[in-house]
Parts: sequence; structure tokens; C-alpha cells
Amino acid sequence: MHTTTNEDGILNNYAAEPQIYYAEYPAIWEQRKYVLQSLFATLIVTALVLVGFSVS
Repeated sequence: MHTTTNEDGILNNYAAEPQIYYAEYPAIWEQRKYVLQSLFATLIVTALVLVGFSVS
């Protein structure tokens, strides 16, 4: 941890910076999984909206 002190004796602490890494592009099987998840989520939201309209 990096610490500095100003002229009034007040400490300023600085956190250590984490190591930077770049995200990798998802593989084709991961992309298919994301598509299935989005379709399932869309189905649930659509069903909830239709139930909401039918109840009110």
C-alpha cells in the first residue's frame, strides 16, 4: 500500500492497483448458451407481462 503525508500530517492511503487482463471473446458454445439464456429470459418476461395484463 502506498501512503503519503501532507504538510498537516494527514495520511493519504492509496490502494495497490490490480493486474490488468483483457477479456477473451466467447467460444461458439458459450455464444449458443447465451442465446438460449436470452430466449428463456424473453419467454419468462413475456409470460409475466401477459399474466399481468390478464389479471388487471
